[in-house]
Amino acid sequence: MNIFSGFITSRIVATVSALVVIAIGCAAGIWQLNRAEQKIQLGNSLAARQQMSILNANSGHLTLEDAKERRIVARGRFLPGEAIWLDNRPRPVPEGGQGNAAQSGFFVMMPLKLDGQKTILWVNRGWAPRNNLNRIDLPAINTESQVIEIEGVAFAHPGKVFELGQKGSPDIRPRIEQNFDLVAEAKNHQWEQLPFIVREIDPNKKDGLVREWPLPTNGVDRHYAYSFQWFALALCGFLFWLVSGFMGYRHLRKNFGD
Repeated sequence: MNIFSGFITSRIVATVSALVVIAIGCAAGIWQLNRAEQKIQLGNSLAARQQMSILNANSGHLTLEDAKERRIVARGRFLPGEAIWLDNRPRPVPEGGQGNAAQSGFFVMMPLKLDGQKTILWVNRGWAPRNNLNRIDLPAINTESQVIEIEGVAFAHPGKVFELGQKGSPDIRPRIEQNFDLVAEAKNHQWEQLPFIVREIDPNKKDGLVREWPLPTNGVDRHYAYSFQWFALALCGFLFWLVSGFMGYRHLRKNFGD
């Protein structure tokens, strides 16, 4: 029996514990690397699709496949009475930007009735801060009443967060929700909708909303750092098992020699 076999057979509990630490560290490190790769691929896809020609939401019926991650313009009138305030959304901070990323607030989802049509386009108008003392005391935002033109990027949804319990009634005002369901909204209102949402991109519009959207690759370096930490944990688990085994082996050799 060689020395390493002795390490294993004489220290079953220590060996199993070390294997658990190594397995968890390696699995978590690989997961963080995969998350970084996913963000890079998403960023490349988004950059490539935004180089394509700008779509016009008023020109005809667009599918999600047509519009996803593409720049798009739309002309219409907002329906502020049907707005949905998506809660627990951190303030968007672009890559290298300054600001309190931990500040919680709302994404303001508002339907835009396309000019000259009955079709509705849901728009993520931007982020607004939350009153931490009174959740339903919504921040003041400016919504023009006339027909306007907005520009943004089309997505399948505005992003999802973990949600506990059931959704509130669509008849309650103001509508403060955790997540946005495009299909459910079409059923609730019985209106025709485009099958995607548009995230407005004008950061200079003076309406009380923040639209400094981060790139999909934002945070890739953080994933690499987390991956290094997990792999380091796995290595430390192995080294601790190995060094403690050698120390025990030397102790036994010394006693045996004595």
